[in-house]
Amino acid sequence: MISRSYLQLPTRTEKPRTTGFTMAMDKGMPQRQFADVVESASDYLDFVKFGWGTSVVTKNLNQKIATLRAEGIDYYFGGTLFEKFVLQDRFMEFRDMCHWYGCEYVEVSNGTIDMSDAIKSEYVAELSRDFRVISEVGSKNQMKSENMAPNKWIGYINADLEAGAMLVTLETRESGKSGICRPNGELRFGLIEEILSSSIDTERLLFEAPSMELQSFFVSRVGPDVNLGNIATSDLLALETIRLGLRSDTLLAFEPNTVLPWLEGMPKVEPWRDFPVAAGH
Repeated sequence: MISRSYLQLPTRTEKPRTTGFTMAMDKGMPQRQFADVVESASDYLDFVKFGWGTSVVTKNLNQKIATLRAEGIDYYFGGTLFEKFVLQDRFMEFRDMCHWYGCEYVEVSNGTIDMSDAIKSEYVAELSRDFRVISEVGSKNQMKSENMAPNKWIGYINADLEAGAMLVTLETRESGKSGICRPNGELRFGLIEEILSSSIDTERLLFEAPSMELQSFFVSRVGPDVNLGNIATSDLLALETIRLGLRSDTLLAFEPNTVLPWLEGMPKVEPWRDFPVAAGH
């Protein structure tokens, strides 16, 4: 790995982080592949969400959880699974299940079922007694989310934070075509600006950003330590390069007007001497 000392890069929080979280979604990846991904990207991965209800049909779930614990990565079950339990009037069973699997975090959402945001906040408050809650605002129904005015989004976010949520996730689904995005995948820029210009602490927001276009926008707009979720497991290292200005999309975002001042006084780098060279080269 090339030493970062040769470059001026944005300041990035290190684990255990209190902001700048990256959440990846496991959609049912095979165990060996899952272990390889988690181990290779552990420095850049803070949460794994077992997407929607995949944990119910994942036979090696305990092995995956053990892998995450060994690498110091937190995990939680998808909000859709929470909604399924609530829909069948089995909330207590949901809480018991999360305890049984050693969850420190739970996700609370109402993106699919007919549940008011006020009731959702009550579930946030109840679960906050035992867990760290990550709530979600926004519907998986594209038109319903698009018709929700910015002041409603801000009100629902604040209500969940006041109820005890550690983070509030802004919905886009894994497709990036709902919630804060339009059905064609375009980000609702006006909505985002109203949320960012409100009194809400951006460190308490987790933006679902499954595409590199969304990731690049939020890193450029909010900063390298923006909280991002629904990241594809294949994109974890690529996202970290976006955060550090090492990919074209953000290469110029964190550069000073000129590079000359910060070069002054630095020792001359001779690549053939100072950079590690692979054996045989």
